[in-house]
Amino acid sequence: MKIKEVREMSIADLKDRIAAEKANLDSLKVNHAISPLEDTSIFSKTRKDIARMMAVLAEKENNQ
Repeated sequence: MKIKEVREMSIADLKDRIAAEKANLDSLKVNHAISPLEDTSIFSKTRKDIARMMAVLAEKENNQ
């Protein structure tokens, strides 16, 4: 997800998306423990997306 897309989201949408991405990351970790994934770069990409969204969320909440 690009930063431009994240900045266009509302605060409520960001909170929902962060929760969904965290749940997705948890399920990826469980699936990887059961049967290893071929592309493990998904973990770092998902973590970076979550961090990006959390940074924009904090920025928006501070500006209100």
